[in-house]
Amino acid sequence: MKNTILAMIAVSALTAQAQTGKSKNMKETQNPKQKIVVYQVFTRLFGNKNTVNKPWGTIKENGVGKFSDFNDKALTEIRQLGVNYIWYTGVPHHAVVTDYTKYGISNDDPDVVKGRAGSPYAVKDYYNVNPDLANNPEKRLEEFEDLIKRTHKNGLKVIIDIVPNHIARRYEGKNNPKKVKDFGADDNKEVEYDKNNDFYYIPGQAFEVPTSDGYQPLGGEKHPLSDGKFDENPAKWTGNGSRAAKPDSNDWYETVKINYGVRPDGLKEFPQLPYGYEKQDIEAHFKFWKEREKEVPSSWKKFRDIALYWTSKGVDGFRYDMAEMVPVEFWSYMNSAIKMKNPDAFLLAEIYNPNEYRNYIHIGKMDYLYDKVDLYDKLKDVIQGKSNPDGISDIQDRFNDIEHHLLHFLENHDEQRIASPEFAGNAHKGKPMAVLSAAISSAPMMIYFGQEVGEPGKEDAGFGKPSRTSIFDYVGVPNHQRWMNDGKFDGGKLNKEERALRDFYQRLLNFALTAPALNGEFRELQRANRSNGNYPQDVYSFVRFDDKQRLIVICNFSNTKSSFFDLRIPSDVVKELKLADGSYVIRDQLYAKSTIKLNVANGVGKIQVTIPPSESFIYEINK
Repeated sequence: MKNTILAMIAVSALTAQAQTGKSKNMKETQNPKQKIVVYQVFTRLFGNKNTVNKPWGTIKENGVGKFSDFNDKALTEIRQLGVNYIWYTGVPHHAVVTDYTKYGISNDDPDVVKGRAGSPYAVKDYYNVNPDLANNPEKRLEEFEDLIKRTHKNGLKVIIDIVPNHIARRYEGKNNPKKVKDFGADDNKEVEYDKNNDFYYIPGQAFEVPTSDGYQPLGGEKHPLSDGKFDENPAKWTGNGSRAAKPDSNDWYETVKINYGVRPDGLKEFPQLPYGYEKQDIEAHFKFWKEREKEVPSSWKKFRDIALYWTSKGVDGFRYDMAEMVPVEFWSYMNSAIKMKNPDAFLLAEIYNPNEYRNYIHIGKMDYLYDKVDLYDKLKDVIQGKSNPDGISDIQDRFNDIEHHLLHFLENHDEQRIASPEFAGNAHKGKPMAVLSAAISSAPMMIYFGQEVGEPGKEDAGFGKPSRTSIFDYVGVPNHQRWMNDGKFDGGKLNKEERALRDFYQRLLNFALTAPALNGEFRELQRANRSNGNYPQDVYSFVRFDDKQRLIVICNFSNTKSSFFDLRIPSDVVKELKLADGSYVIRDQLYAKSTIKLNVANGVGKIQVTIPPSESFIYEINK
């Protein structure tokens, strides 16, 4: 009880510190030698050359990509885009409708599978990979191991998903290592909760397939296993926390919630980290849990062993789905174990509650968190004309102490495509957002495959609907397929605009990888210029610098208007940039063809700027 109280005090103190912004170490000293750029690819879709795109189409009708599609040419092109990490999304074996029984894999019931290809976040067997992705499903694990080696050979590091909050409704660990038991194998199913149960149960009630909203599996197509029934008695809690034996069709009904030793009333039945452990290093966290190994719930050990299994196979890091639905203490246990095996492991959490950011970084030992709720949401509002970019400065102030840990993105598998009408309607409107996301902090930048060629996500694939590229269906990705060019991976079928967009991303990302100033200091210029009558409300500008490089970044978020204005560099920033009075020729680093003058007089800088719509400049000040 004492430890519980101390931990609550620790969390409260950390949160209070975050709110006041008075941490003792306001600026993280951890800066990488090279900025990280992540290329997220939906593995099933990347190499698919089929263009049929029939709604609810089968794997034979619509096609599917394979591990082998990531050949040396493809990986070289991805690396040369300006990428050093690749996140292979949808690799662990998840529930699918395709029949693989001849390979010893049981059929999955369409009544508890989303789409025909299945959700990558309803994992069925953590010790093997999706059979869809293999040329020979019997050798699917070996094919993925070869992909890991091939990826490393081409200078890229490998990230895969782990989904600790939930697993597939029917989990079958047919490939478990020795002494590894399946989830729920030792559960007491007669009670709702037990600390060492892997699941929560609804005793006395059988699971019922959801029928709300008229949803029909496979779009209503007849299937021998789709009968509106699924054998699960007693019923388990659903992945999103629903405690109903018959969940709603909008619930994550294809998954079941994992129990981490948290009682239904919210009380935690596992050891608590003592006060002050948010300041302790990985080794201290690892030692704390090693001494209490017998006290942690069964589910903790299972997921730790899964992560270490993939680490031993050469996987360089993990993206954790819905990480904040799992206790932060578990992440201390999990991540410290991973880091003891691979100190350089890349650990990224999907988290949407800014009030918990610092806890998951300092207590949970996450390297990076999604910067979705703040920067992504703000940029989307700006590009849709709902607000101006001034508030970006407030966001940077609020997270100054953890800026390095907040990964930036504009697209991923959950979000709308920039080019979709629901987002921006034109991929080129995303360019100033991309420049700002890549340049505003030392944090990693992530792009989603197809983003670099303006993929609009407009296919009606079946379960997945337009504006997002479906993660549930067999479908082709048209703009990406034009770049893929029947497996040549040379952009041979791209049109002029698509080529120009990819060239833009290649220039931006490669600059981000090599610019030392992007691991240095940030100073916003917005507040000093907003009082200037001719400073446009659609422009955002800032400075990045270190002892090797000085940059001025200007982004025009208007997609219709060029802007002409004088950009003021205030005296305090001029001093930090170590600029004497005089005139400096500064050159744009994004296209390396534009030069203008920075004039410094009486310690204040001024630049006459002309910037076209949806464009950005990254000016370097020569010494």
